[in-house]
Amino acid sequence: MVTDPNLAIIVLAAGQGTRMKSATPKLLHPLAGAPIVSHVLATARAMDPALILAVVRHERDRVSEVIEAELPDAVIIDQDHVPGTGRAVEQAVADLPEGFNGDVLVLNGDVPLLDADTLRELIDGHRASGAAATVLSSVVSDATGYGRIVRAADGGLERIVEHKDATAAERAIDEINAGIYVFGVSALRDQLAYLRTDNAQGEKYLTDMVELLHRAGSSVSAVPVAESWKAEGINDRAQLSEAAARLNALIVRGWQLNGVTVQDPATTWIDLTVTLAPDVTILPGTQLKGATTVEKDAVIGPDTTLVDCEVGEGAKVKRTDATLAVIGARASVGPFSYLRPGTVLDADGKIGTFVETKNSHIGQGSKVPHLSYIGDSNVGRGVNLGAGTITANYDDLTKHRTEIGDEVHTGSHNVFVAPVRIGDGAKTGAGAVIRKDVPAGALALSVAPQRNIEGWVEKNRSGTAAAEVAERARSAQEANDGSQRQDG
Repeated sequence: MVTDPNLAIIVLAAGQGTRMKSATPKLLHPLAGAPIVSHVLATARAMDPALILAVVRHERDRVSEVIEAELPDAVIIDQDHVPGTGRAVEQAVADLPEGFNGDVLVLNGDVPLLDADTLRELIDGHRASGAAATVLSSVVSDATGYGRIVRAADGGLERIVEHKDATAAERAIDEINAGIYVFGVSALRDQLAYLRTDNAQGEKYLTDMVELLHRAGSSVSAVPVAESWKAEGINDRAQLSEAAARLNALIVRGWQLNGVTVQDPATTWIDLTVTLAPDVTILPGTQLKGATTVEKDAVIGPDTTLVDCEVGEGAKVKRTDATLAVIGARASVGPFSYLRPGTVLDADGKIGTFVETKNSHIGQGSKVPHLSYIGDSNVGRGVNLGAGTITANYDDLTKHRTEIGDEVHTGSHNVFVAPVRIGDGAKTGAGAVIRKDVPAGALALSVAPQRNIEGWVEKNRSGTAAAEVAERARSAQEANDGSQRQDG
């Protein structure tokens, strides 16, 4: 794309967002895996302007950090003590190069669903009309809280009135200001100095520019966006959830059109940063988040959450919670598995029911089928870990690793007390507690003779149901033994 030398973009990112009722700045609340403002910044970048300026104030360091990560070349403007969008634009315009004589596009940092194509149409229309300013408007069913578009008798834009300053008749208007503007920079510079704070909020309203331009004899137009939801801002958590649902529906549909089967879009959530190959199948109740990638023919779900995971071709991941894990081709995970960061399961491996793994590499074709904890471990190829296997990796001071060689088969209910190494091809017996290294090909046992203490329950648990049934069973056995002796 060729840079538009006649376009500068100002992103308004100074507001506090009190209606979110949150310690987190409104613009930094997550939406489809990225902060709200990041969506606006991505759209600004897609416009390929000559310059992008972002105006910040509330939590300026936190907001600026996100802006600089998204757009390293953006100019950060600190809004001063004078409140209002008009003041924010005034300060940003003062930072434009003296020779710049094009158009200024003003974007609100809390309008994340507005796309670049809609903005290009707005700019093209503005330039074709010769207007000094063009306002993007929207027709909504509930205009509460928004500035109203007041049109003249001929249908042209007369002024914009903020909700708190509007009369009852003006509040009945359902066409609202979407907070997106295109100004010719010369007209903008001329009139910004006349903005005042004599209104209900005591702010410099950018919306007052419409009336100022009219008085100066300049034309101003308002263009309704075809799909009103694109221009909806986010002011509270209810609106955030509505925007999230709208955006997620678009993301899911996009993947469906690219060859991904999504069985139940209503219960499937996919971040913008996720990558899916054709012929992936997503089952109900699945969340794919962060930088997760899934290769072709993999089946994910139902009821699965993957965060920053890699899933190989043909793998199956069912009822699993996984973060920063790598799942190899044709591997099987779940149901009810918990993969913590650092888990790597190689091709054809298995992590099964009620298994937790952490910081462990499980080799090709190896299996951890059930009821196990594998932490800080290296497991070789072709290994089968019996049910109830635990790698005891923590000695109350330090984490230690367990090393298990290739083709090791362990008994049920084993505990490997790290640091310990199990050699290639070794076996361990059921119930073994392994505290020492096991040589290759050895059988490791830790078996104590079984001792039965007769009558213990009747003596120590007298009066309980267990004691009663035990006494009956013992009496019956004694009677049967006596009968056999008489017969003999």
